[in-house]
Amino acid sequence: MVTTFNSQRGKSDSPWLVIPAPNPQAPLRLFCFPYAGGSAQIYRTWANSLPVTVEVCAVEIPGRGRRLREQAHDNLLALVADACKALRPYMDKPFAFYGHSMGALISFEFARQLRREGLPLPAQIFMSGRRAPQIPDNPLTYNLAEPEFIAELRRLNGTPQEVLEHPELLQLMLPMLRADFSVCQTYTHTPEPPLKCGFRVYGGIDDVDVKREHLEAWSAHTSSTFAVQMFSGDHFFLNTSTDYLKALSQELHRLVGTIILKTTA
Repeated sequence: MVTTFNSQRGKSDSPWLVIPAPNPQAPLRLFCFPYAGGSAQIYRTWANSLPVTVEVCAVEIPGRGRRLREQAHDNLLALVADACKALRPYMDKPFAFYGHSMGALISFEFARQLRREGLPLPAQIFMSGRRAPQIPDNPLTYNLAEPEFIAELRRLNGTPQEVLEHPELLQLMLPMLRADFSVCQTYTHTPEPPLKCGFRVYGGIDDVDVKREHLEAWSAHTSSTFAVQMFSGDHFFLNTSTDYLKALSQELHRLVGTIILKTTA
């Protein structure tokens, strides 16, 4: 089946995309990739805070949200290959990537896959809460026994309490969560030349697993602009910081201005 994008209705017929506030006239599409255990719902309200010149396109990967009954990927490169094939039709105008934690890793490898195929790169990649890929991940946890795995979910503080405290719902979610952890923890970085798109990297000041130096190390993977910015909060600061979306909005506004200048020059 060939997926298409109807610019009149601003919606996609692909299961890979959720567009909370269709804005087909926007000069920039922002593809947002979820963190482990997350879905497109993470980004359901972002269009209310980001510039009207940006169309927020939340990526729904298999195994969650409206795709809950589908098999979740447990390998990053396989996930990227499928996502690239599905989303390629929607990259017919300037676009950027955003990803938090697992989503940051997906964004990075997605851009490298586009380069291998000779396709346009994102105008910029926004990444948060993820170590640079050349830095080893934490010890493997995706294959822990169930009690230990649930304890790890509680420690990370990213799984809603209503899930952790509802045994039937938790059992429904555990296979997807293990698959997502496997995506991150079984990934092996392969060196390639730096990307020619700029990186903007964000972190939480109180994130015990991802320190500023881990974020700074992303600079090795771009030959363009690079910056790191820290915000109050832990690993999931994007859900709690009152300043984060303001800063992201400012950066997107600047990026759109650059795109408009290039197209009118």
